[in-house]
Amino acid sequence: MLEKTYDAKTVEPKIARTWEETNAFQAGAGSKPGAEAFSIVIPPPNVTGSLHMGHALNNTLQDILVRFERMRGKNVLWQPGMDHAGIATQMVVERRLAEKKIHRRDIGREEFIEKIWEWKAESGGAIFNQLKRLGASCDWSRERFTMDEGLSKAVLEVFVTLYKEGLIYKDKRLVNWDPKLLTAISDLEVEQLEVNGNLWHFRYPIEGETFDPENPKTYITVATTRPETMLGDTGVAVHPEDERYRHLIGKNVVLPLVGRKVPIVGDEYSDPEKGSGAVKITPAHDFNDFEVGKRHKLRAINIMTTEATINLKDNEDFLEGLDSTAELQATLDALHGQDRFAARKLVVEMMEAGGFLEKIEPHRHTVPHGDRGGVPIEPFLTDQWYVNAAELAKPAIASVREGRTNFVPKNWEKTYFEWMENIQPWCISRQLWWGHQIPAWYGPDGHVFVEKTEEEALDAAVEYYLALEGPWKAWVEDKLENFKPGEILTRDEDVLDTWFSSALWPFSTLGWPDQTPELKTYYQTDVLVTGFDIIFFWVARMMMMGLHFMDEEPFHTVYVHALVRDKNGAKMSKSKGNVIDPLELIDEYGADALRFTLAIMAAQGRDVKLDPARIAGYRNFGTKLWNATRFAEMNGVARNDDFWLQDAKLTVNRWILTELSRATREITEGITSYRFNEAAGAAYRFVWNLFCDWYLELLKPVFMGDDEAAKVESRAVAAFVLDEIYKLLHPFMPFMTEELWAHTAGEGQERTTLLCHAEWPAPSFEDADAAAEINWLVDLVSGIRSVRSEMNVPPAAMAPLVMVGANEITKARLERHDSAIKRLARVDDVTFAEAAPKGSAQIVLGEATACLPLGSLINLEAEAARLQKELGKVTEEVARIHKKLSNEKFVANAAPEIVAGEREKLVEFQEAQEKLNNALARVREAG
Repeated sequence: MLEKTYDAKTVEPKIARTWEETNAFQAGAGSKPGAEAFSIVIPPPNVTGSLHMGHALNNTLQDILVRFERMRGKNVLWQPGMDHAGIATQMVVERRLAEKKIHRRDIGREEFIEKIWEWKAESGGAIFNQLKRLGASCDWSRERFTMDEGLSKAVLEVFVTLYKEGLIYKDKRLVNWDPKLLTAISDLEVEQLEVNGNLWHFRYPIEGETFDPENPKTYITVATTRPETMLGDTGVAVHPEDERYRHLIGKNVVLPLVGRKVPIVGDEYSDPEKGSGAVKITPAHDFNDFEVGKRHKLRAINIMTTEATINLKDNEDFLEGLDSTAELQATLDALHGQDRFAARKLVVEMMEAGGFLEKIEPHRHTVPHGDRGGVPIEPFLTDQWYVNAAELAKPAIASVREGRTNFVPKNWEKTYFEWMENIQPWCISRQLWWGHQIPAWYGPDGHVFVEKTEEEALDAAVEYYLALEGPWKAWVEDKLENFKPGEILTRDEDVLDTWFSSALWPFSTLGWPDQTPELKTYYQTDVLVTGFDIIFFWVARMMMMGLHFMDEEPFHTVYVHALVRDKNGAKMSKSKGNVIDPLELIDEYGADALRFTLAIMAAQGRDVKLDPARIAGYRNFGTKLWNATRFAEMNGVARNDDFWLQDAKLTVNRWILTELSRATREITEGITSYRFNEAAGAAYRFVWNLFCDWYLELLKPVFMGDDEAAKVESRAVAAFVLDEIYKLLHPFMPFMTEELWAHTAGEGQERTTLLCHAEWPAPSFEDADAAAEINWLVDLVSGIRSVRSEMNVPPAAMAPLVMVGANEITKARLERHDSAIKRLARVDDVTFAEAAPKGSAQIVLGEATACLPLGSLINLEAEAARLQKELGKVTEEVARIHKKLSNEKFVANAAPEIVAGEREKLVEFQEAQEKLNNALARVREAG
């Protein structure tokens, strides 16, 4: 006998062990030879990561697809793996060393990398065990890591190939620079934080004019939030149509404190409506300014070190063309070596002393911060390695335009195109030690040699220098006579951006560049399930690399899921204190309840507002199925392979089989169209409403009756439907369904297969007449129950039922189901009439109207008063919320999730208002 209550804490680990011991999720497990392949690659979580709600949603949706296709008999691979997470992992290990007062440079690169591998072996990858707790059915035997030997081989192949094709190159450009971590970082690693700052307005004297702070004709005013960067200004931009400044275009200003002559250029980047309409241009310290500088051939002068201190005295770019004056010397003495924020304060003081500070305005603005280092990042001019993304993007754009890869929902294609069609060179180098070291070696003259190994680079260097003749040939010949490693070539210290290796994920994890059987079988993969925030950083780059190296898209579908927010619609963040830990939810409610909640709320294009109360509700759904199985077991329900379903005679059994086929069709269509909420909703309605609430209830008289043939049939049908329910629910609730499947094998029997390998149900039964009849019965009883509830009829009160306009079919149904109607609807007598009795509530069912006389059941006057009072309260709430939402200040200033919450409340109260009005109308009609 099934345990009285389901205990997720006991069952889930047991089922997980069963899956693991039987290798249930190995590639191809459960499929027949020659089966169609289906593959998904997991978006690799960081090796430092732990399960958060985004992971929970993402992996639940992938697992639904994977379990579904496995049960459909396909040769399935769900490829797991982890990203080495360059910055995050290096920080973790550096902190561990810092506790022992050791800096990485104290032990050197090689030993530091060994420490990271030690940490990974001890602590890295905890998220995989957490994903297993969620029920993720990956082929865990094929776990890959972006730094493992196979993927490293792929990375070398791609880098060297792209370099030799001219698609990877080195260039001096602006990057996001983290002065704390001392490396370039990607846009995804930059957080835009609002801070309270200032807008400083500076006067720049016009060349040839005698500067007079009181005479605006002698200067141009510019404004900045970063005064220290003015030291690197090489231009002032005004709009070419701005009448105030058009006559100054082509002239110069003289940069205060520095003395540099700076040209005034006409550029549409300058907005005449903002500030003074004139903008200082610092190409080496601002991304927009960098583009303006390129358009007007302005110099780019970097005035900072990598640590974000001011570098002036030994900065040739800064000093070039400057006259040595007392003012310049004072600037150098005061600012050289200062931290950027200390320099900011000093620059403002010096500008004020010279009469160049016009005013200071408080200014709340957005400042980019490194998400790991936590300090403001600097746009920084530096030499880095780049990929020609614009060239690689062309086939990837065409693929989506021509429909070879489709986004679901389709609106994300617009975002994809906007990014791809305006793509910038991709900076792929990072100033770290943990990662794929760039396979580039430099000769003594700076010439670069890019090869897969140092030996190959050395061969290329020797050939190169010997061909030069003269001093370099003699030099290399001398070095070769007494060869010592490292004397001829020096390796680039930088490593590759982690997104570079993860861009190869769909084919590198399958063994490329070797032509493995897995690569042949599982590439192209089928669907990528991902969040919208990495469409550019990961999805687009996989598209580029897959098309370039495999001549085929890495996937035919990209399903983009929404964010998981808190119950009020607010984005989860530690600062708000509203982060929900999925592991805590699994501990409290079980993995199945969490998974089902996420699935049924995963409507395309709509964020998931996660309320733990909803998870508790779907845990109750699991409990309902558990109890239904137990009830069936207590009534002798067991598999009967000798019973042929098509031979079922009872209308109720033919109805449930028909509804099962319809639900199967709905669930299958929901999953295949990535409408997970519709699939889960269809499963919920069938299992809870039709099977548990109605079918088992309608079978009670059969189980308690004397008709043995009816019992045999009903037990066989109920057992079959339960089996199909376990299958249909398995992708959503794998643990409980696997447990119930094993338990209900039959006394002394075992299943021939695990549920995860069972055959997916196929719609095979259709009896429209039986379905129409029982659905009519359900609608009748539900309608009577609804009226009784709305009218506050006492539960124990037996009500008369009067049918008006009933045809012969309806009369026959009423006769056949007389006992069920009386029992389930609390009806004591059924009669027929030509017109509705006075004072009755009415339910329209096809051609007939079911009338429930209320006068004998309730005090109509008292009920009208109660409803009127309740309606008054609800109407007040509607008015109050409507007034609040009509207040433009409230809508503009309140947090978006608060406004959305008020709108939802308004809808709920309006629906309650409508129900109360309908009920009141019924009572008044009855009176």
